[in-house]
Amino acid sequence: MKKFRPQPGFVVQAFRFALDPNAAQEAALRSHCGGARTAYNWAVGWVEASWWQRKAEESYGIPATELTQWRPWSLPVLRKAFNQAKTTDPRFAARWQGNSKEAYNTGLANASAAFDNYAKSKNGKRRGKRMGTPRFKSKRKARLACRFTTGTIRVDTDGRHVTLPRLGTICVHEPTSALLARVEAGTARILSATVRHERGRWFVSFQAEVKRDLERVARPDVAVGIDLGVKSLAVMADSTGEIRTVANPGHYDAARKQLRRACRTVSRRQGPDRRTGQKPSKRWEKANAQRNKLHHRVANLRQDALHKITTQVAAEYGTIVVEDLNVAGMLRNRRLARRIADAGFGEIRRQLNYKTRRRHATRLVVADRWYPSSKTCSGCGAVKAKLPLHVRTYACDACGLVIDRDDNAALNLAALAAAARTTGTGVAGDQDTPKPVSKPRGADQKTRATRTRRKASAGRAGGATLPHQRQTEARDRTQAEAFTLW
Repeated sequence: MKKFRPQPGFVVQAFRFALDPNAAQEAALRSHCGGARTAYNWAVGWVEASWWQRKAEESYGIPATELTQWRPWSLPVLRKAFNQAKTTDPRFAARWQGNSKEAYNTGLANASAAFDNYAKSKNGKRRGKRMGTPRFKSKRKARLACRFTTGTIRVDTDGRHVTLPRLGTICVHEPTSALLARVEAGTARILSATVRHERGRWFVSFQAEVKRDLERVARPDVAVGIDLGVKSLAVMADSTGEIRTVANPGHYDAARKQLRRACRTVSRRQGPDRRTGQKPSKRWEKANAQRNKLHHRVANLRQDALHKITTQVAAEYGTIVVEDLNVAGMLRNRRLARRIADAGFGEIRRQLNYKTRRRHATRLVVADRWYPSSKTCSGCGAVKAKLPLHVRTYACDACGLVIDRDDNAALNLAALAAAARTTGTGVAGDQDTPKPVSKPRGADQKTRATRTRRKASAGRAGGATLPHQRQTEARDRTQAEAFTLW
């Protein structure tokens, strides 16, 4: 699918609304999402069938030139093959006409993207964790979602209904005036709509091309450094020396007593058992719905609090400096994982990233992950070699400054804005940021030293590589040439 590029002066923005469908409309929504899941599973099976066939033929000794051809996974090819199979395959013959074609196109597009991500990850062209082959989606675990790109997609003029292909007019739980006013004024154009079942409710998200003028911030010349933590959610120190602390709401901790009671009630009911085929009782379903309602309330409260904080910061400061935290690694700490997950460090940075783009002359600076903001003295710049986590007060041995640990880190982050303005990269600590004088202890230094030492030893040996490295490179070249993606 061709990627949409907005016109100059326009941005692509999503507008999300909660739906209130009746029983028939909810059944139709589930049917569409089920059709998308079934089409995805069909595409995965259709492509992998050629892989299995080639593997079986290779075991019989058939030459490579006579093996079954690879089945491509591009979206046009999948559409063509699906159109030939939808009238004969028993999974689609009975119900494919009752749903919109966009439901099945959603599954095919997701399967094509999954195979593309797998191939790029295998060939080293995709960042992140190594991805495996696409797997079938379970009916019990798959997320219900469907995307509409063609047909009747509109927000009704009454502001209380939306119209989607084949689903008709559905009532919304909240007014759609935010999008309706822009559409009627000609400053927004709806591109697509996605329905999704989340947190016990149905939602519709409209992707629209919106004309948006850059907004000015209240203090464009002031930079702020944000130090995220568990005890205090955020400590903000600006370039004028003002320090503000945002307390951690702790929504999950506040609801733990109610959740504990709800989980105990669910455990005492007769729940489902896949091994024996036991069906859940009505009382279990009712208790489980009550427990899920508590979880959804906590998630909504957390999201609302984070949006309020990030919106306020993005509207006030011209430069915002945050840390590049390894949240996935921090969650491995079993003593702090629950509180770190409840704080939402990654969500704060994600929201600041896109909210700063809406402001005029506003930028987000991301400090280097290994920058010792807590170990550096905000007064003289001296760096401590070691500062345990339980030490909450920073006492400088050089100048005698005594300050709160979080306040000191926030002041150091705010000072990085000047360094980032000098480099012009938008990322502090990546090129010309001053390095600490003394090397702090940590896994980063040990890991880097080991890698550097290994490279240096290989260079002294005339550039020779290790045996396992040669085997890996030869295997990658063979797989790339033969296009063996299994």
